Amino acid sequence: MTGEGAGDEAAAEDEETDAEKAQSRSEWIYEPEPEELLARLIPEYVTISVYRALLESAASELGARMTAMRNAAENAETMIGDLTLEMNRARQAEITQEILEVVGGAEALG
Repeated sequence: MTGEGAGDEAAAEDEETDAEKAQSRSEWIYEPEPEELLARLIPEYVTISVYRALLESAASELGARMTAMRNAAENAETMIGDLTLEMNRARQAEITQEILEVVGGAEALG
């Protein structure tokens, strides 16, 4: 029976070793040292911060372009209205002048 007992002890030691290895792996995966955690997180944080700044910059540029285009469209509409009114006044003055010339010519003949 001494042989069986020694085998059981060796098996128990192997199980403990496997359990310790599993536990050390789980601690390594789930509970890394603070230095290692910082070494992993700081580069990721910097990368994400730079990416975020680039996205905000792009969004800001697009917003500024959209505002500029809206203002340009509103200014163009105002200019079209002003030029249309000026053209109609010039045309009306020309028509009035022609009517006066026709009436003046008719009076001279008559």
